[in-house]
Amino acid sequence: MSPVRVGVLHTVPALVPVFDDLLRSRRPDLDVVHVADASLLSRAVSGGITDDVRADLRHHLSALREAGAAAMLVTCSSIGEAAVDAAAEVGGDLTRVDAAMARDAVTRAAADDAGRVLVVATLTATLGPTTRIVQAAADAAGAEVTIVSHLVDGAAAARADGDQDRHDRLIADAIASAGETDVIVLAQASMASGAGGDPRVMTSPVSGVEAFLAGLSASPGPKLGA
Repeated sequence: MSPVRVGVLHTVPALVPVFDDLLRSRRPDLDVVHVADASLLSRAVSGGITDDVRADLRHHLSALREAGAAAMLVTCSSIGEAAVDAAAEVGGDLTRVDAAMARDAVTRAAADDAGRVLVVATLTATLGPTTRIVQAAADAAGAEVTIVSHLVDGAAAARADGDQDRHDRLIADAIASAGETDVIVLAQASMASGAGGDPRVMTSPVSGVEAFLAGLSASPGPKLGA
């Protein structure tokens, strides 16, 4: 079987090996091209999705497309909406890593009368995009759910300082104090390491990769722009 080239855009360089392993373990035939640009996230956090961030997204996605990527995956929720817009401009089949998680969260929450989804993030910049994608999934499904958001203070700073244990512990504490809710959505792929064993918790890396690969299998050719 000929290798299938796919592109993955990251804003957290540490996630490159995580997603490389997830993709290759499920599809050994993949030729995975990674682009990691931490400045996209830092600029989005400090100033929002500005014209220069949008321009760089178009540049990175165009480069992946020109490199022959049959499809692309963006692993950052903070820039997910802007990445979708950029892909539409440059012509590319792009999957948001959090899209499948949002659909699954709505399905699970809607099965309960309360229908409550708690979105937990370590960055303020992520709360809006993730809350909106969960709401969009609810609207598409015609489901009545209540979406509440929570910012984990200090976790992002701990990760930036290299203190992964504190980052994970703060996330675990937020989950433990969540109270009554049907589903807890961890908004960022980088938060998955703090998920623990609470059955209400949903993370994006595995479900995002599986949804991406399902779409790739349905359209295995280089149908960029489909």
